[in-house]
Amino acid sequence: MRIAMIGSGYVGLVSGACFADFGHDVVCVDTDIAKVEALRQGEIPIYEPGLSSIVAANTAAGRLVFTTDLTAAVSQAEIVFIAVGTPSRRGDGHADLSFVYAAARDVAEALDGFTVVVTKSTVPVG
Repeated sequence: MRIAMIGSGYVGLVSGACFADFGHDVVCVDTDIAKVEALRQGEIPIYEPGLSSIVAANTAAGRLVFTTDLTAAVSQAEIVFIAVGTPSRRGDGHADLSFVYAAARDVAEALDGFTVVVTKSTVPVG
């Protein structure tokens, strides 16, 4: 299965690496060019036991790639996961969903045919 993971942070990177380890083709998309370049070089920006070796093995196998090109990743995907940050909003502590909404708009514009879109970001009910 071809998967596009929008966001390469704690949720997106770990989920994408695990899906690739299960044998799926995964493209992790991020807007941070420096992060994408670091990931391509095997530099993991977070600590999760075993993550480095899973990323390395699946990158070497060609099942896990990193890009800033959301349109290309989404247009080829059968499933798109939105796994972007939802930081607490200043003042009231509610989840700031602006990154989720922006990613959803970008995904909608890039879709090419039937695609399952999953929200993996932490969002409140409703």
